[in-house]
Amino acid sequence: MPYFAVNRLYSESCAEERAYSNRRKQDVTGESMSQTERLVMLAEDQLTEYSTDARKIEKLRQKIALSVAPAQQKQVKKELGEELPRNFFDEILLEQRQAVALPFWGIAGLGLLFGISFTQPVDFIGTIVGGALAILIQKRGWKLQAKSLVMQALEEIEERSKPASAESSPESGPEE
Repeated sequence: MPYFAVNRLYSESCAEERAYSNRRKQDVTGESMSQTERLVMLAEDQLTEYSTDARKIEKLRQKIALSVAPAQQKQVKKELGEELPRNFFDEILLEQRQAVALPFWGIAGLGLLFGISFTQPVDFIGTIVGGALAILIQKRGWKLQAKSLVMQALEEIEERSKPASAESSPESGPEE
């Protein structure tokens, strides 16, 4: 089975699992997801596919333009603008999340190696702490990347709608 077919099956199963968990969340809490959460989850699904960022943004832009009203798009963009922190660590995490998490995966691996080879249970603490930190960093970076992808798609939608609205409302009379 080709890699792309496996990746598509994985993406579809992730989407089905998310839909199921969202229904469960809605059933348990009695509240539905906000538009922003829904779009971020849509972007996370796009991140699972192996393609360029431009292609991911294009696919996401099409889905957002068809399913979200322009007024809601502006509201979501405003919410995401407030949510996205702009500090040094988050900028690095957004660009290089795997490189930031790599040392913690190394600490987890060394703790496991030393714990097994020296039969010292104290070394397993390094495994637990390093693995937990690596997972938290990866998860935070994934969310930041998805939010950034939604922001880029919304900005692209806004840019494409500006020329269309400028052409439909001429400000000056006919040129001679």
